[in-house]
Amino acid sequence: MSGLKLHKKIEENTGLLIFGILFVSAIGGLVQILPILNQDSLDTATANTRVYDAVELTGRDIYIREGCSVCHSQQVRPLIAEVERYGPYSSAGEFVYDRPFLWGSKRTGPDLHRVGGKFSDDWHRIHLLDPRAVVAESIMPAYPWLVRRDASQTGNISAKLRALRTLGHPYTDVTIAGAEAELEGLKEIDALIAYLQMLGTGYSEETTP
Repeated sequence: MSGLKLHKKIEENTGLLIFGILFVSAIGGLVQILPILNQDSLDTATANTRVYDAVELTGRDIYIREGCSVCHSQQVRPLIAEVERYGPYSSAGEFVYDRPFLWGSKRTGPDLHRVGGKFSDDWHRIHLLDPRAVVAESIMPAYPWLVRRDASQTGNISAKLRALRTLGHPYTDVTIAGAEAELEGLKEIDALIAYLQMLGTGYSEETTP
């Protein structure tokens, strides 16, 4: 009987009801979050995962700038249909050097996490300039300006590498010093293609659960 009275009191008191909801939600959140904090696999790179080089990192910035993650996800879920279509499902260790994550939440276009090495550089170049030339039913817009803009003008690559090193990315002084030279003579489309060709290449059967 006392339990029923307490239940009724909580339902009739807005403040107690809100507190109860927040308290239960907090417990649920802690149950999910606390185990993750002690799970080493979430911040340990897979055997084949490496940091982005200067060209790939620049291409990633262009990918973000052009809003590619709005239509393309980068996370193959452990479902049979997805694995059969896109390839091995994604593991946490493959995203250790991704800042920010580009998992996405919508697939107007296909998932791109396993696109690295799937097509040639020439295919990607044509696809970015005239998508329907290689995929007749594509609704992706063309990006002709990428062949006109110099990759070296896309931000300060040396500063980016130094900032990422402070966050634990293993860039050396030599790598940072030579970053600007890696971009010389390249257009933005070259950098974006380099990034796409690296996507999903960190997969390792030994370290993927």
